[in-house]
Amino acid sequence: MLKRLPALLLVLLPMALPADADAPVAHAAMTGLEGESHGMVTLRQLPGGVLLEATLYGLPEGSLAFHVHEKGVCEPPFLSAGGHFNPAGVRHGLASPEGPHAGDMPNLHVPASGELKVEVYNTFVSLLPGAANGLLEGEGTSLVIHAGPDDHVTDPAGDAGPRIACGVIRRP
Repeated sequence: MLKRLPALLLVLLPMALPADADAPVAHAAMTGLEGESHGMVTLRQLPGGVLLEATLYGLPEGSLAFHVHEKGVCEPPFLSAGGHFNPAGVRHGLASPEGPHAGDMPNLHVPASGELKVEVYNTFVSLLPGAANGLLEGEGTSLVIHAGPDDHVTDPAGDAGPRIACGVIRRP
């Protein structure tokens, strides 16, 4: 029998959720291959996971993979960010019965304008100090946007193509 995993949601919310003043917060400034800015992602700890609030621009139109990567380093071509954040050592893919990685998230769907505002709730990660799935532990982690969509199955990275933007997750 397959183990039921917590949900990972891509949600567009018309209103911001109330912030807990004591809840951990982090940011990732998204930078492209030529050093250009692609926006900001704010990460907020909620009771069951982390809400990523992304305001992005200058991206190519289409479906693009969006992942948490294991290293807090973003040197072009962003291979320095390592693989997907995967503290549980499972297979890749939101559709994989043996996964997903903690860093696997839904694809971003970028309109022709290249601008996107989206919220993603990831129940597999934490900003809490000492958490085994903590994004701010050790040398930290990063967010990466790929040139193509994640197929949500292919191990280890969803056949998402080259990395086009990266941002180190940091405390404010």
